[in-house]
Amino acid sequence: MRKASKAFLQALLSEPSPSGYEGPVRQVWKREVERHAEKVDVDVHGNAIAVHNSAGSPRVMLAGHMDELGFQIVHLDDSGYLYFDTIGGFDQGTISGRKVRIHTRKGTVAGVIGKKPIHVMTPDERRKVPEKHDMWIDIGARDGKEARKLVEIGDPVTYDSNFELLRHDLAISRGFDNKMGAYIVAETLRSVSQANKKARAALFAVATVQEEIGLRGATTSTYGVEPLVGIALDVTFATDHPGMDKRKLGEIKIGGGPVLTRGANVNPVVFEGLVAAAAKKKIPYQIDAASGGTGTDANAMQLSRAGVATGLVSVPQRYMHTPVEVLSLEDLDNTVKLLTEFVLSVDEKTDFTP
Repeated sequence: MRKASKAFLQALLSEPSPSGYEGPVRQVWKREVERHAEKVDVDVHGNAIAVHNSAGSPRVMLAGHMDELGFQIVHLDDSGYLYFDTIGGFDQGTISGRKVRIHTRKGTVAGVIGKKPIHVMTPDERRKVPEKHDMWIDIGARDGKEARKLVEIGDPVTYDSNFELLRHDLAISRGFDNKMGAYIVAETLRSVSQANKKARAALFAVATVQEEIGLRGATTSTYGVEPLVGIALDVTFATDHPGMDKRKLGEIKIGGGPVLTRGANVNPVVFEGLVAAAAKKKIPYQIDAASGGTGTDANAMQLSRAGVATGLVSVPQRYMHTPVEVLSLEDLDNTVKLLTEFVLSVDEKTDFTP
């Protein structure tokens, strides 16, 4: 991975972006993409939309959602403890005992998510995953008065997990799902703009909001862009670790290349175009089968207006929706190469009718 690209990825991962609170990440994304795009706009929903070759045809939209899982403060008690709700789909068994950051109007406040120690639990309590209201955030405040000077109801909260390399090209961080996708669409726009071959299609790279709570940003941005072709970028389940049933989920390996989805949510011409692009550039790829709609931005994109010729390209990831996710940086690079070749192959004569 290029040094500048890795710095961009780390900058995205270091900023908070729970659904509905994507502002800090959007600023990082917008500042980077403005260097390569004709223009970058932000719509009233908060989606960031960058355009290259706006006069081209057809319109191709790449969407990667920039929101991550998070928490939101709902109550501060008189002892100074903070209670929260979750933003997005959590495994509640992974929440307690985590260091967190509360993002306030005045700055960042450190805290830790606490619960009753196992030593004083009843046997029944030890066997149960704690409910959200049975956990709290401790910021070290002496009382509620001090806590209320620091934190307000509605403030967003994120885990305090940082980007770090493991071995080889594997990396760990919170929020790869799906700041990684926002990174890929931005890097693809950069790559297309710098390619020796001029793009004939108009490319719209979109960092969407609020995917984790219902594909909301993709719904509104696709309606506004009105593309003929739309490809969603997201993570998918790697099945190369213990506990994953390949009979149900297929065989998907970290480092095996981008994952191309086949099924009802994917236009077959788009799928074959992605396969052809991978073959031309000798990019390794994997195939995932999805028999119906997918829980990704591709689902919203496909059903916009009179319909969009949709694709779904994913990066294999271990430990999705946990405080620390794992993926391959080489898979990210290969995904950018694949999408660049696909975009450059599309022109106004390309027929996406199934």
